[in-house]
Amino acid sequence: METYVGFKNDKHGMTQLGRIVLDGWLFGFIPESEDCAGWDLGRMQSLMDKVEKEWDKYANLPSRLPPELRERHAQLYERAMALARSKGWNPELGEDD
Repeated sequence: METYVGFKNDKHGMTQLGRIVLDGWLFGFIPESEDCAGWDLGRMQSLMDKVEKEWDKYANLPSRLPPELRERHAQLYERAMALARSKGWNPELGEDD
C-alpha cells in the first residue's frame, strides 16, 4: 500500500500533498506536530476533502480568509516556501521540472 512520506520528508513540501498538510494545519484539521508521515492515500484523500470543503467557503482565495486565518496562512506558507527553496524548489518551474 502506498503511503505519504510526510511533510518533513516530502521532496520539498510544496507538492500537492504537502500543500494539503499545510492547509490541514491552517484550518486546524490536524495539529502542526502531525506531518502525515505514513498516512495511506485514502486517509490523505479524506484530509484533502475536508480542506477543499473549507477552502470553498472562501472561494479558494487566501484574501477572503478571516484576518486571523489570513495571517496564519501567510506565516505557514512563508515558512514552507523558505524550507522548499532550501531543498531546491523553484516556484517558476512546474512540479515535474
